[in-house]
Amino acid sequence: MRRLSLLCLVALAFALAGCGNKGPLVMPTKTPAAAATTPAPAASTPAPATSAPTPQP
Repeated sequence: MRRLSLLCLVALAFALAGCGNKGPLVMPTKTPAAAATTPAPAASTPAPATSAPTPQP
């Protein structure tokens, strides 16, 4: 009887521990490797000026 209760306790511990992931199972999306490594193009338009330039003497 003691062996059975120990086995149940160990089984309960393993069931509660699980694999450590929280939430539903999510399969990774398959993306092409070339598209993932291509950097985004830089913005070519300059930012608008926030104040008027000061005149130089």
